[in-house]
Amino acid sequence: MAYFQRTSASTHHQRRSASSVSSGVSIGVAAIAILAAVSSIVVASFPVRPPTGVQMWTFARLHKQLYDPLIANWPAQSRPQITLMSMPALERRMLQGFLAESPTADLIEAERRVAARAFVGPLESVGFVDLTDRLKSEGLLDTINAPSFGPWSSRGRIFGLPHDVHPVMLGYRADIVEAAGIDVTTIETWDDFVRVFAPLMKDVNTDGTRKRYLLNLWADKDDLLELLLLQAGGGFFGEDDRVCIATPINARVISTIVSWCHGPGRIAADAPDFTASGNQLKSDGYVLAAFMPDWMCNIWKNEIPSLAGKVKLMPLHAWERGGRRTSVWGGTMLGISRASTNQDELWKIAKQLYISPELARSLYSTADIVTPIRTFWSDPVFDQPDPYFANQSKGRDYLNLAPDVPARTSSPYNTLAKLRVQTAALSLAAYAESSRRYRPEELEERAMVLLKEAESQVQTQINRNVFLKQTQPEPLNSEGLGS
Repeated sequence: MAYFQRTSASTHHQRRSASSVSSGVSIGVAAIAILAAVSSIVVASFPVRPPTGVQMWTFARLHKQLYDPLIANWPAQSRPQITLMSMPALERRMLQGFLAESPTADLIEAERRVAARAFVGPLESVGFVDLTDRLKSEGLLDTINAPSFGPWSSRGRIFGLPHDVHPVMLGYRADIVEAAGIDVTTIETWDDFVRVFAPLMKDVNTDGTRKRYLLNLWADKDDLLELLLLQAGGGFFGEDDRVCIATPINARVISTIVSWCHGPGRIAADAPDFTASGNQLKSDGYVLAAFMPDWMCNIWKNEIPSLAGKVKLMPLHAWERGGRRTSVWGGTMLGISRASTNQDELWKIAKQLYISPELARSLYSTADIVTPIRTFWSDPVFDQPDPYFANQSKGRDYLNLAPDVPARTSSPYNTLAKLRVQTAALSLAAYAESSRRYRPEELEERAMVLLKEAESQVQTQINRNVFLKQTQPEPLNSEGLGS
């Protein structure tokens, strides 16, 4: 009985406590709700002041650092207020503005992958101003390096001013190569490169593994896959933006890349870019050559100072004699939001910023990036010797290659295509290891099968976009004719 009484008392006490807590929570919740309502009313009573003046978004901290002093003395009404944000944030806000008609910046500096997202729908829905007629009437199509317009053009119209060219050269360990008596000027093709550089891989570790490899490359590097495909005349889309992944050129290139990365004739290894471990491998001489767009020079200077004076640059090696000796990697544009009302004034501001000799000089002297404005190519800044690259006048070397940079697509499906080709290359590498077939000619048939799968997957996605499907030519049949 005593136990029952104690239990009942305890239960009654718990019920009273629960009731008190419940009552307390209710009061607290009510208080919070009242405070929230009052705060909302107070906040709503303040007028919303939209940003004044010309607004500009960029994703690149270095660009902003270059622009700020250039525009510091501009008149207030034409001086853009530059906001730096991450690339994903810029992409989200740009698309939100274009698709939902919410406010965006007047000027948007966009990287290639982000800009392409604006070209998914019909031309009349593109959120950037069509600059084609302005460029033609002012003669800027001849002033600016022609291949640099490619990523910002869709269905024959141009929607952005190019910021750069980004030609690619091959950076190599000149200290090691020249000590071996190798003259790189005698090398023209990739086959020449492998043959001439091969003796540099003779040293091995105690376990029999090689101490060095010739090339920093692996089959999972989608940017490098695209770079080499474009150099060879391949790629993912034709001039009419028709998907064309399953081509003999592409099959040959990815088969060769796999042969470089696998098997007894392997010449490549992975020293990942933008990582401390990869930088250490490069410093140690684990890889002797690496793909270097102009902007990568600045990365190496800042991240691998130990290689100062030990590195030089040479043109890429052609896939066949007389072939292209460069490629392209990366790119940025400046576009005008179609929702802006003062488009003529914004066009003047965009030109004043991008087509500026001061910017061309500071871009190169600070960031190692060569300008796409052909009229500035004679500037002596590009002839200055660079101590990091053993006093090479690398700016002039990059500019000599700029007109031959391969054309690129602006397709919003390019990223998807690149990833599908990356998957094909990795599958081909697995096939090479399992079958013990490593020569390119042994892999090309299988490569074509894998590339056809990749092409079909990309085409399926494109077919779901009614706007792009309507503007694309009919797919070709086996005889090269439309259906």
